[in-house]
Amino acid sequence: MKTKHYISLLTGALLFVSCGPKYEIIEKSGFVFVEQQAAPDLAYSQHSGVRLLTINGNAFKDLNRNGKLDAYEDWRLPVDERAKDLASQMTVEQIAGLMLYSAHQAIPSRSTGYYGATYNGKSFDESGALPSDLSDAQLKFLKDDNLRHVLITTVESPAVAAQWNNNAQAYVEGFGLGIPINTSSDPRHNSDATAEYNAGAGGAISMWPTTLGLAASFDPELMRQFGEVAAAEYRAPRWSRFDGTMGEDPDLATDMARAYVDGMQTSTGSNEIGDGWGYSSVNAMVKHWPGGGPEEGGRDAHFGYGAYAVYPGNNFFADHLKPFTEGAFKLNGKTSKAAAVMPYYTISWERDSVNGEEVGNSYNKFLITDLLREKYGFDGVVCTDWMITKDTHSVGNFEGKCWGVENLSEAERHFKALEAGVDQFGGNNDMGPVIAAYQMGVAKYGEEAMRKRFEESAVRLLRNIFRVGLFENPYLDVEETKQIVGNPDYMKVGYEAQLRTVVMLKNHSQVLPLQKQLKVYIPERHVPSTRNWFGFEVPARDEVPFNLEIVKRYFEIVNTSGEADFALCGIRNPDGGVGYDSAELEKGGNGYVPISLQYGKYTATDAREKSIAGGSPFEDFNNRTYKGKTITAANHADMEMVLDTKKLMGEKPVVVVVKVNKPMVFAEIEPASDAILVHMGVQDQAIMDLISGVSEPSALLPFQMPANMKTVEEQYEDVPRDMTPYSDSDGNKYDFAYGLNWQGVISDERVNTYR
Repeated sequence: MKTKHYISLLTGALLFVSCGPKYEIIEKSGFVFVEQQAAPDLAYSQHSGVRLLTINGNAFKDLNRNGKLDAYEDWRLPVDERAKDLASQMTVEQIAGLMLYSAHQAIPSRSTGYYGATYNGKSFDESGALPSDLSDAQLKFLKDDNLRHVLITTVESPAVAAQWNNNAQAYVEGFGLGIPINTSSDPRHNSDATAEYNAGAGGAISMWPTTLGLAASFDPELMRQFGEVAAAEYRAPRWSRFDGTMGEDPDLATDMARAYVDGMQTSTGSNEIGDGWGYSSVNAMVKHWPGGGPEEGGRDAHFGYGAYAVYPGNNFFADHLKPFTEGAFKLNGKTSKAAAVMPYYTISWERDSVNGEEVGNSYNKFLITDLLREKYGFDGVVCTDWMITKDTHSVGNFEGKCWGVENLSEAERHFKALEAGVDQFGGNNDMGPVIAAYQMGVAKYGEEAMRKRFEESAVRLLRNIFRVGLFENPYLDVEETKQIVGNPDYMKVGYEAQLRTVVMLKNHSQVLPLQKQLKVYIPERHVPSTRNWFGFEVPARDEVPFNLEIVKRYFEIVNTSGEADFALCGIRNPDGGVGYDSAELEKGGNGYVPISLQYGKYTATDAREKSIAGGSPFEDFNNRTYKGKTITAANHADMEMVLDTKKLMGEKPVVVVVKVNKPMVFAEIEPASDAILVHMGVQDQAIMDLISGVSEPSALLPFQMPANMKTVEEQYEDVPRDMTPYSDSDGNKYDFAYGLNWQGVISDERVNTYR
């Protein structure tokens, strides 16, 4: 049972006015919780040296331990006044630390690899540390480098993450100005296909479709609901990151972005501090300015071979900025705009109409200052994408991403980004290059001007911490966290969302829905050996594409096609590569190859003779064409499995379920499929509910499915919906906003609005 007691004026409180305290202290595990009658609740560590100040019966935290109430410690004042006061008190080193956004942090840190770290000089397994302890690197960058923004990737559990947060907050509260940590996460609500959903059961975290899947619902209200749930649990056609977007249509993406940010940022009722911000708000960082999708040839800008975004349709202002300027920057809720923006890695080719610079977006003053800040009035935080200031040594390795400024030093890159208008550096734990950049600025502009520039960024960064209430209470109740994250209500709405994001493309002769307990044959799927994002080889394997324990609750599983009433094939969209092959380079080519959206052998006869953009210090040519080159999708066995299954089944139906993360050419498998469902990441149980008729498909395609690779090659990277869509054997076109339900082609308000 929690122990409560009223605070004594002799134990930690300084009395300013002879008025009895209007608050109560509750001792919690690892911190003190101050419950106030008509004022914000506070929390602090009893070991940090922070004490309470009492004024007119209300409590305030003396974060800098100077025995008086500074403006930034006064929760009665407006956020901007508090932020400006604190920024003025900070040293250059403290502001430089505030400008850092950590490299990816795992909790606990792994012993080796990309997320590896030590605890007291030993690996986690050898150290005896608790999962919630801070690693050696974390202790260093929080104190020595003054870092206060931490990107968390993997966590052992919500409870461990909450305890880690409390340990870290108590640590930083004990020195300097008591600035709390602002933790963040990339989206982590994706579903586990094999997991079972039971009404009333909880989980580690609620499972939802990807943002691309949610876009398939064509329902901004569902996206807003997801934003609200994600905020409660936390507190971007060949492009490799297509599945992280909200589809190809600018109007749909605009409405979805607005709804998502509103859901994430808006606090109401007693949770609101002011202007819609408050204790249930999460700062949303929208990415990637000015639109990260139009990489030439569909390549990925995490690598030098994908450094260029191109605009052959001259469609930069018309469509690519719209989800920002009309969506994330024009919210329906009171928070008004997204809290932060992240420019992408790309060089936006020939978009800089002022300086003519061909440099990565975070280094481009036209894109950041002239366009984002001055033309569109964005005064929030601009944070670079991760590792743009780090060195790189080739166009093909996963390392630094300093496109267009490869020949500058790390400190010079920081200074150039600051001059462009950036506030924060993603993936940098070391304040040294930021201090060096400051000194470059002093030499060029003078001390006063550079100090003013640093304080401008500090105010923006501090504003985001103040308005979500972290200065008053950065601590988490671990037991309460267990109850909130993955609770049955959140699991339920997440599962219901999954059902609304599966698109039925084909239902020949109304083969679906299928009666429960029919006999089903499920062929195994061959997964070829591949290399993952970091270059490590993943061995080949054969796998059953569905959780058979879940399937058994709907149908009787049989071992042969002869016994079956129908077949169920689970496949992925074609894995057509990344558009670059170092082996091709070694053989005398330029290294650039097609990205195929079909399974079978493809020769790029219709590709450009000369690439629109090109050039790198690591290449002695500018033409990145892949015209005439041939590739085959790594997972062509998926196509062969569908075709073989149809031969085995004869006239009996073949139902094909495709997990997609980008468009694909259906011509190879559609004729052999009686029914086709596509999804962007849902539980197998949702698929079974749909094909058995427990639920009815209602989703629509958020992008076109191309008729062939010719229309893909002729497409302009910056123009939406400009391909010829595939027409199937039933005469239906797999176009944007197309989908089937049991009655046939869906034609409703969503279709009328967006098509």
